[in-house]
Amino acid sequence: MLEIMGHEVCAIEVTEAGAVSAAARCKPNLLIVDAQLCQGNGISAVDTILAQSFIPHVFVSGNRRGVLMVRPKSIVIEKPFTEAALADGIARARGMP
Repeated sequence: MLEIMGHEVCAIEVTEAGAVSAAARCKPNLLIVDAQLCQGNGISAVDTILAQSFIPHVFVSGNRRGVLMVRPKSIVIEKPFTEAALADGIARARGMP
C-alpha cells in the first residue's frame, strides 16, 4: 500500500531489534510501526529510535486505545485500515493539514 501511495519502503521488520537496526541503517524520513512485533514491541522500538533523532511516525494497531494509554499523543491507525486513513495519518505525522 505504501509503495502504491508513492513511498519507498526501505525495510520491513518483525522484531523490535530489527526495527531499531533498520532505522539506523536506512535513516528513513517516516516510520510506519506496528505496535505489536514478534519479539519486543513497536512502541519501545520507536522510543529507542527517537532517542537518536526525531522521525515522524505512525503506529498501526488492532488496539488503538492500548497504544494511546502508553503514548497519549501518538498518531495511531486502527487495523484494519484504509489507504485514506493511512494517508491521513502520514500527513498528520508530517505536520501537514
